[in-house]
Amino acid sequence: MVASRHAYRVNSPLSDSELASFPCSYSTAENLLTRSQVSAMDRVLVTGASGGVGSAVVQLAKARGAEVIAITSGSKMSGILDLGASTAISRNDDLLTVLGHNSVNVVVDLVAGSQWPVLLDVLQPGGRYATAGAIAGPHVSLDVRTLYLKDLTFFGCTQLEPSVFSHLIQSIETGQIRPLVASTFPLEQIARAQEMFLAKKFMGKIVLTLD
Repeated sequence: MVASRHAYRVNSPLSDSELASFPCSYSTAENLLTRSQVSAMDRVLVTGASGGVGSAVVQLAKARGAEVIAITSGSKMSGILDLGASTAISRNDDLLTVLGHNSVNVVVDLVAGSQWPVLLDVLQPGGRYATAGAIAGPHVSLDVRTLYLKDLTFFGCTQLEPSVFSHLIQSIETGQIRPLVASTFPLEQIARAQEMFLAKKFMGKIVLTLD
């Protein structure tokens, strides 16, 4: 049971398993894009694009009309392009060589780590940086001069305004985004689901089902 204020009606032909893949990762993604005010005028760079949140960012940014550039592993680039990214870049590539300085207006970062300063290098003056993850490491090096000389804006994105989830539901109901369910397992096979998760050869979400 949940309080009524936390329950939302969704009118959709999607299955329970498909709908279950949306709330956490897609609401986080929608919040990142809302906070950084992504629109059809923007060129958006997404790190960690093959994960649950990253793949949701790709779809939702595309639905807003933005040009999406996605960073992922080489084996998952084709799948990311199918989701709507205009360009897919291997995480092993030199980002400055591929994109150049001042080449995007928004960075949605779920990775952080040692390559973090390069993300600011590719941001245009007046650019926006939004983050809700640090899977490559939470400690980064910042030259504060880059922040103020390029007039950048940073967004840490955790808390959601109610309008964020409502807008996400609209995107689901109108078919602007699609669920990305890699596999489903009955709850008693959770060990198999964990093995698949640890192998990291999938895109999207793994769903556990109850009989």
